[in-house]
Amino acid sequence: MIKKIGEFIYPWGNGHYQRMMILNNELSKYMDKNNFQIHFISMDHIYKKLIKKFPHTKELIHEVPMPMPIDGKKGPSVFLSLLNLLLPISNKPSLLNQIISYLNAEAKLYDKKKFDLVINDGDVGSNVVAKKRCIKSVFITNQFMPKLWKSHFYFYPSLIFISKQILKADKILVADSPPPYTICEYNLNFPKKIKHKIMYVGHFANKINIENKNIPISKLLVGNKFGYWMRTGNKSTNEFTGKRYDNIFNDDKMKCEKRITSYAQNDKNIDCVISKNGERYTIEDAIDKKIEWKEIKVGYLSEYEKQLVLNLCDYVVVNGSHTIIGEIVGINKKPIIGIPVYDEHTNQLRWIEEKGLGILANNEKQVIKAVINIKENLNRYLENIDKFSRNFVGNGAENTAKIIKNML
Repeated sequence: MIKKIGEFIYPWGNGHYQRMMILNNELSKYMDKNNFQIHFISMDHIYKKLIKKFPHTKELIHEVPMPMPIDGKKGPSVFLSLLNLLLPISNKPSLLNQIISYLNAEAKLYDKKKFDLVINDGDVGSNVVAKKRCIKSVFITNQFMPKLWKSHFYFYPSLIFISKQILKADKILVADSPPPYTICEYNLNFPKKIKHKIMYVGHFANKINIENKNIPISKLLVGNKFGYWMRTGNKSTNEFTGKRYDNIFNDDKMKCEKRITSYAQNDKNIDCVISKNGERYTIEDAIDKKIEWKEIKVGYLSEYEKQLVLNLCDYVVVNGSHTIIGEIVGINKKPIIGIPVYDEHTNQLRWIEEKGLGILANNEKQVIKAVINIKENLNRYLENIDKFSRNFVGNGAENTAKIIKNML
């Protein structure tokens, strides 16, 4: 009899989606494809990605209206999201009504599809439905009760509520290395009484082999020292990060600093090379004319291009997303300069800084100082990273696939 697995993917950001796609590759290695069927459940841009990735099995992809924070200028707007608890905001019903509709929609899907097991990455509501229907459930996370910064004490009631829903899963799988090498340590804070549910499975690392690959942009990168500046996250986070980067690049101390900036936007119009003289070229022209460049802008890097850049750069600038930090430090062994947007980022970057693997920078001036610091002390950072990487567990997807197989 075919086993039905429901994968509920929370659509905020891209990390939940990345983890599930890597997990899917591993599930097919440990389980007979003829004996199980995976249903994907998400919404918004993640739903669209799933449809594009699996065009021949659209009937297995379901859209459910999951409640999400309301976007502001630099990530979720605290003020608007709090108002939305009881009032309709930005064409969204009140959060209370959203939650009711969301749980009802998931419950109907459960009843219709008769899942044997569900994997919930970030979707706590599915834990609630699974428990009520006595269906086996796994919750994959890098957060439980995050330490709050910037006097965000008013978030504690919601954190307590969410943590109680997380606890309804049969197993809580932390997508990180076991202590004392847990990057998301300050975002967990598990009470001792629930330790029996928790397993540190490791990062869902995306290991890309670029040997024997013809990657044209390598002709610009090889032989140069440069930083890799990543713009990631949802629309508001991406744009806010970009504005910060622009301010940094315009500083006199950074005008000669070579960098490649990726926008995480599938827009070819962004792609260009800026020469030392400030002239703009297409990437193809810059390669042909062997331009001396100071910045390369790319809308979207392929997985192979991204891996090439990570192999060749000296340091990486990010906002502090968990999945990306693991890839950079654990697999690619590069120091990080982190500019946090959320408290989750701050917690992970503070841990990174304490371990000597990178620097937490809260404003543009601190970023500039961090770039200078890492370049002057690169060997010291690389020594710390090498020690950390030897204890890095990157086969979280493989370990999770084995757990899922045993549970079924």
